[in-house]
Amino acid sequence: MEVNMKVIVLGGGVIGISTAWYLAKSGVDVTVVERQPGPALETSFANAGQISPGYAAPWAAPGIPAKAMKWLFQKHAPLAIRVDGSTYQWEWMARMFANCNPQAYNVNKGRMMRLAEYSRDKIRELKAETGLGFEGREGGTLQLFRSQQQVDAMGKDIEVLKECGVAYEVLDADGCARIEPALKKTKHKLKGGLRLPNDDTGDCQMFTTRLAEMCAGLGVKFLWGKSIDSIQTYGDKVTGVVVEGELLSADHYVIATGSYSREMVKAIGIDIPVYPVKGYSLTVPITNAKGAPVSTVLDETYKIAITRFDNRIRVGGMAELAGFDLSLNPKRRATLEMVVTDLYPDGGDVSRAEFWTGLRPMTPDGTPIIGGTRYSNLSLNTGHGTLGWTMCAGSGKVLADLITGTQPEILVDGLSMQRYAKQGETLVVPMFQPAAAKA
Repeated sequence: MEVNMKVIVLGGGVIGISTAWYLAKSGVDVTVVERQPGPALETSFANAGQISPGYAAPWAAPGIPAKAMKWLFQKHAPLAIRVDGSTYQWEWMARMFANCNPQAYNVNKGRMMRLAEYSRDKIRELKAETGLGFEGREGGTLQLFRSQQQVDAMGKDIEVLKECGVAYEVLDADGCARIEPALKKTKHKLKGGLRLPNDDTGDCQMFTTRLAEMCAGLGVKFLWGKSIDSIQTYGDKVTGVVVEGELLSADHYVIATGSYSREMVKAIGIDIPVYPVKGYSLTVPITNAKGAPVSTVLDETYKIAITRFDNRIRVGGMAELAGFDLSLNPKRRATLEMVVTDLYPDGGDVSRAEFWTGLRPMTPDGTPIIGGTRYSNLSLNTGHGTLGWTMCAGSGKVLADLITGTQPEILVDGLSMQRYAKQGETLVVPMFQPAAAKA
C-alpha cells in the first residue's frame, strides 16, 4: 500500500517507534525526532518487562483514596507523594480520585483491556512475521497474594476477567509453586494466586531498538539527539516543528513524547491531563537459574513485578508523584531488593543489580490518549502510564490506521482526546469505526 504522505513522529520510545513502524508499513514517509542518542532510553529503557493485558486496569479504582492515605505511612509502600510545587499536581490527583468509583473504573478498565489485548496480539504477530527477538516469553503472569484479605478481594477482579473473556486460573500456595517452581522455598508466605496464562513478557528496550532498525529498513529517517524547540501552527493546522533551530515540515505530526507531551502541546493551546508518575526497577544478574522466576510474578502487597529475561531478573514497580524528579532514591532500591530476595532468595545477586528510574505518562483515568486534536494534522499517542510496553503495538497500529484513513481493527471509543474536550469543542481528525470490530 502506497500512501502519499509525510509524517513526523516526535518521540523515540516504544510508543513513537511502534507508531513509526505501522505508518511505514502503510507506505508513509516517516521521520522520527528524539532528543536521546538512540531509541528507548527514557521510560522504555528498564520497565518491569510485562506485556499484561489481564492486568490492564486503571490505578484509579474504588478504595484507592483510603489505601493511598495508609501507604503514605508505610516503609515499603507502593505509593509516595512528594510535593512538586505545582497546583497541577493536586488538580491531577483530584481528577484521578474522581475516577475511583465502580462506574468509572469499569468503563476505563474495559477501554484499557480492549486496547491491551489487541496490542499483545499485534506484538505476537510482529514477532511471528519478522522474527523479532526481545527475550520474550509467553508464560503468563502470576499475581501473588500474601493475605487472606487479598484472596477474598480477588472475586471482583475475576468478575471483570469473565466479562472481558480473559482466561484465568485461581491457585493456592502449592499451585503457585507448581507454576513457578522456585517459589517452593517461600510458598509458606503465600495464601494463593491468580494466574493469567495469556500474558507475555520481554525486554522493552531491546524490542524498541530492534524495531527501530527494522523501521530504518523501511526507509524511516531518524534524527537522534535532537531537541524539539517548538511546534508552529497557523489556523487549524500545524505548519512545522522547530528542531534545534531548523523548521521541519510534514503533512501530519504525532506527539509521542511521554510525560513531556503535556508541556509540548500546552504551548499550542491543547491541555491534556498527563502527569509523570515515577517508577523504579532493578535489573539483577541471575546466579541460579533454578532459583529464578520462569515468567512474571506480581506481588500484590507491594505492587512489584518480578520478570524473567534470559540471564537477568527485572524487578519493577512503585509510584512516586514528584514531578520530573529523576533522582534515585535508595529507599526504593531497598524495597525492590527486599521483595525479590523475599520471594526468590537464590535467584540472583542483588548487590550487582542496576538501579533505574523513569517517568510514566499517566492520565487520571488510566486510559491513553490516541487520536486527533483541535489541529487537523496533529495526533497524540501518549498517556499510557505503566502500560506503554503492553499497549505499544496496538496503539501504534490504531493511530497509523486513523492517520492513513484506514478503519481500525478495534473500536476506538473512549481512546481519543474527545473525552477531555471542552463542551462544544470538536476534534477535526475523524475516528473511524470498523464495520465488524473486535469487542
